[in-house]
Amino acid sequence: MGGFESFLFSFFNLKVMATYLPLVAKGFGLTVVLALLIVACGLSLGLLLAVVRSFGLRVLNWGIIFVVDLFRALPPLVIIVLLFFGLPAAGITVSGFAATWLSLTLVLMAFAEEIYWAGITAVPKGQWEAARSTGLGFLQTLRLVVLPQALRITIPPLTNRTIAITKGTALGSVVGVAEILGASQSAMSFSANPSALTLGAIAYLILFIPVVALGRWVETRFAWKR
Repeated sequence: MGGFESFLFSFFNLKVMATYLPLVAKGFGLTVVLALLIVACGLSLGLLLAVVRSFGLRVLNWGIIFVVDLFRALPPLVIIVLLFFGLPAAGITVSGFAATWLSLTLVLMAFAEEIYWAGITAVPKGQWEAARSTGLGFLQTLRLVVLPQALRITIPPLTNRTIAITKGTALGSVVGVAEILGASQSAMSFSANPSALTLGAIAYLILFIPVVALGRWVETRFAWKR
C-alpha cells in the first residue's frame, strides 16, 4: 500500500465512515442542542447583568464585575472539570452535559455582559437626558431608547464571541459528553481507524460554516450606515 493509499485508508476510509455515521450524527444533534442552550442562556444572563449594572448600585456592581472577571479569566475546560469532579465532593452531582452547558454558559455570560455594558456606555449621555426630559422613567429610557442603540452596536463582537464559545462544546468530550468530538473519539476507538475523526471534522464544518455565514450576514444587516 503506497503512501497516498495509506493516507486514504487511515483518514478517508469510507467503510468506517459509513459504519459510524449514525453515531456521529447523534453526536451532531447533541452538539446542536447544547450550543443552542449555551447561546440562549449565556446571552440572556449577560444582558440581565448589564441591565442590573446600569442601575449604578455600587456594591452590586462590584459583585457583577468580580463574577464577570472571574469567568473571563478561567479557561472553560477548568470550569468544566471543577464542576464535574469538584461538586460531587460537596454532595452535588452533575452530568457531563450539565457541567459543559453550565461552564460555557457562564463564560459566554461574562463576555456578553462586558460587550452589552460597552454598548450601553457607548450611547451618548444626551440620549438619556433627552428621553428623561420627555417624561420617560429610567427603565423606560433604558428599554425604549438606550438598549435598541446599544444592542445594534454590540452585534458584531457578540456574534464573534458567541461562535468562538459555542465551538467549545467539543470540551464536553473530556467529561464523557457524546457530542461530535466525543462520538468521533468513541468511533475511532471501536474501529481503530482515525477516519471517524475526519467524519467528526466534516460534521463541525457542516454545523459551523452556516453559523459563521449567518453571523457575517447579521453583522452586515445591522451595521451602522457609514
